[in-house]
Amino acid sequence: MVRHLYYDKYMEMIKTTHLTKNFGNIRAVGDLSFSVFKGEIFGLVGPDGAGKTTTMRLLTSIMEPTSGNAWVVGHHVVKESEIIKEKIGYMSQKFGLYPDLTVIENINFYADIYGIPRKEREKETDNLLAFSNLRPFKKRLAGNLSGGMKQKLGLVCALIHTPRVLFLDEPTNGVDPVSRRDFWRILYGLLHKNVTIFVSTAYLDEAERCNRVGLIHKGRLLACGTPDEVKKLMHGTILEIHSSEPRKALAILREELHADSLGIFGASIHLVTQNPEKSMVQVEKLLRKADLKLSGMRVIKPTLEDVFVSVLVKDKGVQQS
Repeated sequence: MVRHLYYDKYMEMIKTTHLTKNFGNIRAVGDLSFSVFKGEIFGLVGPDGAGKTTTMRLLTSIMEPTSGNAWVVGHHVVKESEIIKEKIGYMSQKFGLYPDLTVIENINFYADIYGIPRKEREKETDNLLAFSNLRPFKKRLAGNLSGGMKQKLGLVCALIHTPRVLFLDEPTNGVDPVSRRDFWRILYGLLHKNVTIFVSTAYLDEAERCNRVGLIHKGRLLACGTPDEVKKLMHGTILEIHSSEPRKALAILREELHADSLGIFGASIHLVTQNPEKSMVQVEKLLRKADLKLSGMRVIKPTLEDVFVSVLVKDKGVQQS
């Protein structure tokens, strides 16, 4: 069952109802129903193979759904696909930059594709180059740019025709942390230009930056709402456990405790429990018995990663019962 949480009712820029895509006997996307509102960053969040790219291709009219419907900027993705393509920007995982063209030549190429007159494009190009900090590199070959700069150039090319909705399919995948931060700074700036952004990501920390998120797994939407609202779906309380040997400690706790969830998060162990006081006593006793040092233990607020794991475990339990 999809858990829909409430958000302020702005104009719907994207709407799906029971959107489904099958490839033979494989269901890549199943029964998706959600909305994305004007002026927000909506994050579709899930691991590889969750159905994020297929959803993106359905919404950008690259492929047709098996069943269900979707509208983008008020236009049907199948019946009015050509109109939609004029009103959106789309940056795929392998955006088609030309390595033997310079930055400015790539931008002009995409401006030509969208039929933007030379006089109109000059000011917009200059604004976008300044916006993305690419102005000093406009004569550099795209093939000689760093990964982060290539992503910025891809974004500029997707924005050259001033789209109303921008689709970004895992735009920071494989990009260094500094470039990821800069990329998100640019996205926030786009909100002031009334661009609605639909972004997919496997990075749960990036999802925290979105106005609202949809958690997707195996083509199914498990939850949808603001990050804070989604965190309220957390089943149980999280204990953060610090030990001198976290992996050994984790193995012992998994064998001895009946926890809702146990896993390594960075340098600590996260234990999800319905009874934190009892669990703290048990953890301390078990680690002491194994001669493992317990350097700290506390109750913490859940991250979206914690919630995703929790909802996933709950969902599997419902399916199995």
